[in-house]
Amino acid sequence: MMTPKSGVFLLGSCVAGIAAVGSVFELASGDPRLGSLTTGIILAASIPLVGFLFYAAVRDANQNS
Repeated sequence: MMTPKSGVFLLGSCVAGIAAVGSVFELASGDPRLGSLTTGIILAASIPLVGFLFYAAVRDANQNS
């Protein structure tokens, strides 16, 4: 059963995933609005964050079922 806590984790995972995809598209365009370094940092931070938050959401939902 999904709890509010696991829902917040899942929401964070989705937002981080969107940030990762957006960063890839920005870098692929050749001229990122925030600059290559900042966009690369966002990409590098968001990829592990997606996995961690998704894992936390699943673990929390399993513990409360």
